[in-house]
Amino acid sequence: MKHFKALEKALNYKFKRDDLITEALTHKSYKKPYNNERLEFLGDAVLDLIVGEYLFTKFPNEDEGVLSKIRASLVNEKGFTKLANNINLGDSLLISGAEENNKGRTKPSLLSNAFEAVIGAIYLESGLETTAKIAIKLIEDAYESIDLNSLSKDFKTALQELTQADFGETPNYKLVRAFGPDHKKEFEIAVELQNRIIASALGRSKKEAQQKAAEIALKTLKGEI
Repeated sequence: MKHFKALEKALNYKFKRDDLITEALTHKSYKKPYNNERLEFLGDAVLDLIVGEYLFTKFPNEDEGVLSKIRASLVNEKGFTKLANNINLGDSLLISGAEENNKGRTKPSLLSNAFEAVIGAIYLESGLETTAKIAIKLIEDAYESIDLNSLSKDFKTALQELTQADFGETPNYKLVRAFGPDHKKEFEIAVELQNRIIASALGRSKKEAQQKAAEIALKTLKGEI
């Protein structure tokens, strides 16, 4: 059984060309004469068009600025990684042993790029209409709601607004620790309010850890946890 059969089932799509989908799933670390970078380039452009048209139709009364912000919230590494994880794309990747040991199958950059490449492969095989149906279904399955408020949550801003209203001050973010090797360093950030720690969280960047900590702090202050 070919290694992409599970992917076909997840996409509800049967690939016509084994060579094309194999290329889409091949990371450059696999050391083949081909890799998925060209298909990634194509898939990125295709997804930009598909999502743009989808939002144009879905939100007939929104202006260009709002549509652009919603698209930016969907068409990015985080968004594509989310879609890739929902179809277990990491299981189908062709990567080197070193990349395997480095948890390459769960790396957002690899997953996002491979997802774009797979979409590029489907587009070359079956055209825009089929590709759009697949991509939009994956997006709608992945998100409870597609609108600017739900996709562009800025927990730090929301926490600041809450604490200013309820306590008359803004929270402070403090780096508790940074650990791990340089290529996969993690950070722990604590949120301090009125001279006490109200939440902390880990992230792969300080910004990510701050957002996660702010989300926890918000839920704590609202009595949700």
